[in-house]
Amino acid sequence: MICFLVMAFRVQEVLLQILKMIVTIIRRPPWSSASKKVSGMVESKSVGTLIQLQKKDRPQGLYVDRGVVSPKLGKSFSACSLASGLNFGSTKAMPEAAGAVAAAAVADRLHGSKEDRKLAIVLVGLPARGKTFTAVKLTRYLRWLGHETKHFNVGKYRRLKHGANQSADFFRPDNQEGIEARNEVAALAMEDMIDWMHGGGQVGIFDATNSTRKRRYMLMKMAEGNCKIIFLETICNDRNIIERNVRLKIQQSPDYADQPDYEAGLQDFLERLTNYEKVYEPVQEGSYIKMIDMVKGEGGQLQVNNISGYLPGRIVFFLVNSHLAPRPILLTRHGESLHNVRGRVGGDTVLSEDGELYSKKLANFIEKRLKNEKTATIWTSTLQRTILTATPIVGFPKIQWRALDEINSGVCDGMTYEEIKKIMPEEYESRKKDKLRYRYPRGESYLDVIQRLEPVIIELERQRAPVVVISHQAVLRALYSYFADRPLREVPDMEMPLHTIIEIQMGVTGVEEKRYKLMD
Repeated sequence: MICFLVMAFRVQEVLLQILKMIVTIIRRPPWSSASKKVSGMVESKSVGTLIQLQKKDRPQGLYVDRGVVSPKLGKSFSACSLASGLNFGSTKAMPEAAGAVAAAAVADRLHGSKEDRKLAIVLVGLPARGKTFTAVKLTRYLRWLGHETKHFNVGKYRRLKHGANQSADFFRPDNQEGIEARNEVAALAMEDMIDWMHGGGQVGIFDATNSTRKRRYMLMKMAEGNCKIIFLETICNDRNIIERNVRLKIQQSPDYADQPDYEAGLQDFLERLTNYEKVYEPVQEGSYIKMIDMVKGEGGQLQVNNISGYLPGRIVFFLVNSHLAPRPILLTRHGESLHNVRGRVGGDTVLSEDGELYSKKLANFIEKRLKNEKTATIWTSTLQRTILTATPIVGFPKIQWRALDEINSGVCDGMTYEEIKKIMPEEYESRKKDKLRYRYPRGESYLDVIQRLEPVIIELERQRAPVVVISHQAVLRALYSYFADRPLREVPDMEMPLHTIIEIQMGVTGVEEKRYKLMD
């Protein structure tokens, strides 16, 4: 019996070693071991610093064939600095990347400690530096990818326990009573986050100034054995941006909702800010990410230290491509196609008469709405009904994305739902029970669509000019759910009508939406 157990243990050990080797091979990039070249970046083995390569002009053309690709940090980066605005994507199809992503996630889950499976992103920074906006944005992104994520705002805990009318004196560094009160609510928020993680939560976003080492060490002590902490520090040196954020704070913060005098509120907040500046200590401990002057989306830096793993790598990749510059994103389905008229799934048919009329109305709308936006672009799928819809639009470059193609309906392509119900009743019922996870035979599910749309989301976040996305119902449901921060379970049933434009305005105040119905 003992011999049998020993043999079983050795077999399990060998299997784990084989899995490690497979993951290593999948992760290993096809370049020399002397230096790693990563789409515009080189990692110097001697200093561990990522340096931006000289950018090459992108090839001129309409077709961008981008496969499913997800960024990873294959090793722990120490004191690593990344220039913002870098494009980590690939311009060629990488179908094997989906397997690499899955293998990396499995490896992290198998070999990582229990503590590493739960992640706390702890914000650090002075007031009016964009911490809460960054926290909300990151929460939305991780939820959309399917990670159980929750935003814990310590300011809400403070207002519930001590009221919203605390003056700047409450935040004085020599006010011991105020310090203890603020540490108490921070500990309460941390305890709630840890309890939530024990109940199934995966990523907690802990939103507070956390501006002293003492506070951060308190949080690290509480996290021991429960979750891994990554500090996310937001630093801004642009006085104009800080002044703008201060004005927004006075106008929107619950702390000043009952203050009718704007100037009095402004003076109080500036005193509070001065109190924080007196004791502020930049992060130098533990694992951290520093966002330095990245608000504009250009000229900033992202510094990372001791960051490793699949999910932290995705977070770094998202942050390096994010900025707060306001710009609109317009989403619309293609004009009505012949398959829409016939009630058939998928296909690659041309437009109906109504669809052709919509393409002309859409061109007129775009011409008026974006007449002053010379750098705007039009994105379509590779299917002809979206390309034909975009044809009348002139004056803007057009890019075809394979990732924007409609959900692959596999063997059901070209059938009506009545035909599917009659010929494949079990498939029909399975789809009816769970449209989010249901995968068409030899096709895709909504979750598959979301996975392949991640590069599109990253590119939309990176853009500083307006983008018009002409795509398909399932794809636009998935994209819209990201911007609207809707639960994944709602994605398959979202209303996405034909001949309607959804304008998403992205900016410092959040995401706003407008709808324009061009045809009845």
